[in-house]
Amino acid sequence: MLSTKARPITRHEYVLIPEGAPRQELIEGDLVMAPSPSSFHQEILLDLAGIFRDFLRENPIGKVYIAPLDTYLSEINVFQPDLLFIRQENLAIIEEHGIEGAPDLAIEILSKSGTRFDLGPKKSVYARTGVEELWIIDPAKRTVALYRLAEDVNTPAATYRGKQSFASAVLPGLSVNVGDVFAR
Repeated sequence: MLSTKARPITRHEYVLIPEGAPRQELIEGDLVMAPSPSSFHQEILLDLAGIFRDFLRENPIGKVYIAPLDTYLSEINVFQPDLLFIRQENLAIIEEHGIEGAPDLAIEILSKSGTRFDLGPKKSVYARTGVEELWIIDPAKRTVALYRLAEDVNTPAATYRGKQSFASAVLPGLSVNVGDVFAR
């Protein structure tokens, strides 16, 4: 059987897509659309955003953003991490239209439609474009897998669950209790 593959979409074509639903990302040149996240996904995101907001008010070491916000990682990769953090010294990558480069920390909350991308090509792109730390949050298992991408792309440095607390190398002084992430 003869098959052909369309040429990759570039970031320059991506920005011409009208704003609004459905959510979309450019992953290795393929335009990937997704339905809106579940209510539990959104609760987790709000809880995380609150944890980061409170910490950064007391420790102004950078900025945090939540999706949707385009993060331009390469010519053929424009992601919308659920949450991202950029250190103070790297704030120059923040532009009006989105983030131009790798955030220091990206957080992805798994969903039915996005898991294969979050655990596959997106994780690899994050690693090769300079994201230092990636958290993969699994709502079904109620776990947080913390990847230090420069050390190992495929295996998390640690996976946390229950009432365990953990720290991030990217945010010195921040301690996160997994129970607070899944407060529902």
